[in-house]
Amino acid sequence: MPVVEIDGRELSVSNLDKVLYPEAGFTKAEVIDYYIRVAPAMLPHVRQRGVTLRRYPNGVDGTSFFEKRCPDHRPDWIGTALGPGDRKGGIHYLVIDEVATLAWVGNMAGLEVHAPMARAPAIESPTMVVFDLDPGAPASIVDCCRVALEIQEVLSDLDLESWPKTSGSKGLQLYLPLNTPHTHDHASSFALAVAQLLEKQDPKRVTSVMKKELRKGKIFVDWSQNSFHKTTIAAYSLRARPTPTVSTPITWDEVRSGADGEVLSFTAPEVLERVADFGDLFGPTATLGQELPTPRS
Repeated sequence: MPVVEIDGRELSVSNLDKVLYPEAGFTKAEVIDYYIRVAPAMLPHVRQRGVTLRRYPNGVDGTSFFEKRCPDHRPDWIGTALGPGDRKGGIHYLVIDEVATLAWVGNMAGLEVHAPMARAPAIESPTMVVFDLDPGAPASIVDCCRVALEIQEVLSDLDLESWPKTSGSKGLQLYLPLNTPHTHDHASSFALAVAQLLEKQDPKRVTSVMKKELRKGKIFVDWSQNSFHKTTIAAYSLRARPTPTVSTPITWDEVRSGADGEVLSFTAPEVLERVADFGDLFGPTATLGQELPTPRS
């Protein structure tokens, strides 16, 4: 099994020619290369967080599984963090703090990296609020963009800044950085209040209710992703789609263009070009301190 050195770490790699995205001919070697090259932009958004992997050992056309518990056969230089548990107790999740760990994720065919809202050292305090916009067919990402702009307006009226990114699949996500002490309950109740406000204003287009039968043709503003035990696809993570699309940070100008019908879908090579041209558009979410309005008693 070949061994490569990445920033002083030795990593055994295997089956580098294995095609994980058949439609695009995108191999495991290319997945690993993508994660190594995108690491400077991605690491600030996963560092110190106990992440969950969605692994596709036989590629995106094969079976997959979510892996919360970091496997024991990991290299000894890969760290873990205790997080929300199951019936057996707390779970030790993978922590991605360096480039070599992202390369290991790629070698494990961990195509998707899902991250919680809180960092492991303060797992009870989310560093952000997420609005996960999920379109119910025939609604599309165009409709997600329109709803995102409405959420941005609500937040701006509260003097709160927010950043959008594609889900890499069919939806859009809007992140409101906190980086100040908050609870998951506060974050969830705030996201729900915003979702219900938009639903009240336009019930034919927006819903805050999870039931699938109520979501047809609407944008579901998923506020529940702010719960203690939930994770959301990480910025710059690959997605298991026919082509290697990425959950991509975008600008509000791009959201406005998306609301007018411009395609907002980016593959791994395109994202690397964007990072080279624009840097990390999501950078402020890792550091900007903001406070949510005090909940009513």
